[in-house]
Amino acid sequence: MSKHAPIRIEFPRGVRVWLFAALLAAVAAAPCCAQANSSASPVVLDRAVAVVNKHVILASDLDDEIRLSILDTNNAPQHELTRQHALDQIISRTLIEQQVRQEDMPAIEPSPEEVNARLHEIRTELPVCARQDCASDAGWKAFLRAHGLTAERVEAYLRYRLEILRFIEQRFRQGIQISQPQIETYYRDTLLPEYTPGETVPPLDQVAPRIQEILLQQQVDLLFDNWLTNLRQQGDVELLDSELAPQTAPATETPSSSNARESGSQ
Repeated sequence: MSKHAPIRIEFPRGVRVWLFAALLAAVAAAPCCAQANSSASPVVLDRAVAVVNKHVILASDLDDEIRLSILDTNNAPQHELTRQHALDQIISRTLIEQQVRQEDMPAIEPSPEEVNARLHEIRTELPVCARQDCASDAGWKAFLRAHGLTAERVEAYLRYRLEILRFIEQRFRQGIQISQPQIETYYRDTLLPEYTPGETVPPLDQVAPRIQEILLQQQVDLLFDNWLTNLRQQGDVELLDSELAPQTAPATETPSSSNARESGSQ
């Protein structure tokens, strides 16, 4: 991997003052503010942190990824998304997007109804959101403000995730079958131990569809991870910020049994 200095987009801090002074100078012929402008120090607004097949990833993209991670049910609430992990996710997503365009996949854009259904799940079932009463309009607006998000950005994020999931399903999910014994084994060995004595345990038939979905996704993940690893090996990924170099291999994100538990408690 070659090393390059980070690309910096710099802008004079006093540019608005300078423009206003220049306008006055044009009228009054008094270039009194030139010295103030020349002494203004530049401020970095954004910078490139990586390049993926000529696509530039900015530091602001990492900030956006971290803010949106609050909506991801696969992230443990006690573990905040690091900038290294955020960059890794963006690199993977960029490679996927480039591959989708290269393969000219058919349109997979979700309908507004699908996006709204996913948004409803977030507002009513995501633990961190439910605790802040996101089901109400006031609670949802407060949640968005607290995490530096907007309703439009969240909807765009959910729409994109649905598009990626649909692409993965079309490419990797066909032909995978989950048997009833597999569902029963997951229920007995993985889901039931999560419940403490005295808690109400949902019956198998109630959570079986969700368990089947989890097991399907786990198998899809294996196929997808191998495919993504090949994309990374074949692609040109260049880090421009040494501080963002991964310390360890990124963890594989798979649905947890808590998803089935949340489904069963509804």
